[in-house]
Amino acid sequence: MDKWLWHARLVKARTSAAELVECGHVRINGARETSPGHAIKIGDVLTVALDRTVRVLKVTAFNERRGDAASARVLYEELSEGTPSSRRN
Repeated sequence: MDKWLWHARLVKARTSAAELVECGHVRINGARETSPGHAIKIGDVLTVALDRTVRVLKVTAFNERRGDAASARVLYEELSEGTPSSRRN
């Protein structure tokens, strides 16, 4: 899970992703997960508490490597209301 969060560019470092999970700030399909190595699959819904926002993401793909922002956006579908793109109105 920490690797996917890092590949999806939700955090800057993989260690930050692991800390986020270990502190209980990530839920998978509504269940809190505290193991950074927990497996996720396509279709899982992740709820991630980042700073002062909560993002709800549906896993749509995986990458072997961490790419640029455009390649990271295809890894998930944003389900939360306050998405960054909707705030630009």
